[in-house]
Amino acid sequence: MPKHGFLTPKAIGNRIKAKGLQKLKFYCQMCQKQCRDENGFKCHTMSESHQRQLLLFADNSDSYLDQFSLEFKDEYVGLLKRRFNGRRVNANHAYQEYIADRDHVHMNSTQWETLTEFVKWLGREGIVKADETEKGWYVTYIDRDPEAIARAEKKNKMAATDEERQEKLLLEQIERAKARNTDSGPSASTVLQREEDSEEKIVFAMPKSVGPKKVEPAVKKNALQEEASLKPAKSFSKSKSSSEKKRSAIEELMAENEAGKKRKKKKDSWLAKGIVVKIVAKELGKDFYKSKGFIEEVFDTYGAKVKVIKTGKRVKLDQSHLETVIPQVGRKVLILNGAYEGSQATLDKLNVEEFTVNVTISSGVCKGRSVTGIPYEDVSKLHTND
Repeated sequence: MPKHGFLTPKAIGNRIKAKGLQKLKFYCQMCQKQCRDENGFKCHTMSESHQRQLLLFADNSDSYLDQFSLEFKDEYVGLLKRRFNGRRVNANHAYQEYIADRDHVHMNSTQWETLTEFVKWLGREGIVKADETEKGWYVTYIDRDPEAIARAEKKNKMAATDEERQEKLLLEQIERAKARNTDSGPSASTVLQREEDSEEKIVFAMPKSVGPKKVEPAVKKNALQEEASLKPAKSFSKSKSSSEKKRSAIEELMAENEAGKKRKKKKDSWLAKGIVVKIVAKELGKDFYKSKGFIEEVFDTYGAKVKVIKTGKRVKLDQSHLETVIPQVGRKVLILNGAYEGSQATLDKLNVEEFTVNVTISSGVCKGRSVTGIPYEDVSKLHTND
């Protein structure tokens, strides 16, 4: 049968079909060949070139599998970084965009059988933040580029400085208001006294008699005149109420600030560098279980590098394997969560029945402020070298 010419409709149709994305199950990763249907894929598997590639794969299957897995991981993670730039996205949606390229590395040639296994592996390795919902798995790329980390730290520092500046301005306003009240002070009452040797006479000045006033005929006012006559009274009442508001404006601002701090949502992570923690993981054995150590480094938000105080051994642990340590009264602690997060304080009292503590802030803008009712899990002892 003669072969179709280059410009015949059959040849043009075949080229159009070859350009598009074909079925993935008819793709040979070793030969990097896409077959159009089951019959073509069967003929390819029986060819000599495919058999030679299979022999090469059989000699060193692990290296080929690792190479394909690494390429698949790099390309998928690169898509998350370029296309979505740290945004939370459905893992399957990102995978559909990835396989739109016909020359991509197929998942059936990697160590992962399903996309779910691959997403879980990325989450365990700390490459992405993976969470499962009713609509499937969602991933968020964690950018570990030094420049990106520096930008994020600068942004957080700017937000923290703005908050401290606002709180400092509020304290200055309170101090000025207190100084104004003490300077003016309440007027002292005096007793009316009369000197005994005084010969002055008391004179009562009576007003001169005034003739009868002329009664003007009542003139009916229109609506505009009545409104104009009522305006001064309203302005007087408004000025009086505004003076009362001015007196209580600082108190309202303080109350609003305290309410905002109480409404501040707590974070899931409480780890911080330099605090003393207790290891509660039984699977680590006697050398670490119930031992106290201090955090040398925090990584991936929920992980910490802990150095045991007695033995000096170091171990990397998850936040779930640690708990906070409450010291004796009078020792230094660090607030880990809530409105005063990151502030150093002195432990004043233990509320054993309520599982809370009372502290006094010893650093920052709020230095000297007493805070009550902080839960045990939101405060921990600070490590010292002594």
